[in-house]
Amino acid sequence: MTTSEPLRQTVRTLLDSQIQGVLATQHQEQPYTSLMAFAVTPDLRQIVFATARATQKYANLLANPRASLLVDNRCNSTADYENAVAVSVQGVVREADPKRRAELLELYLRKHPRLREFASAAECALLQLDVECYYVVSQFQSVAEMRMV
Repeated sequence: MTTSEPLRQTVRTLLDSQIQGVLATQHQEQPYTSLMAFAVTPDLRQIVFATARATQKYANLLANPRASLLVDNRCNSTADYENAVAVSVQGVVREADPKRRAELLELYLRKHPRLREFASAAECALLQLDVECYYVVSQFQSVAEMRMV
């Protein structure tokens, strides 16, 4: 599918407007979900987040770096059936590229300034999800795919 500019703008608008998403990893052949603060790079190719290395999600990602992040704008009302947009991001997670770590940390902290101490701590890993695909769901059942690779 060719990426249309309106679809790209929908993804950009949603990811810029939301501060948290649900990260899905795998633990012992079961889905494991975590609420995560995130930021997205301008080209939409990486999602950046931070986690302590002593967490289950970090261990899960070491064992299997494939992950998905769900971000949505629901407001928990019946209008969500028509108005809510959800984006499921799929890709592979790794520690932030050392050459870009400072840049990615700054991007993350611009969106989450209250997390500076946490994200800068030695025991915290700055991670990047290298995006393979965005699945955009709107109007309850309309699904569009935006491939990044």
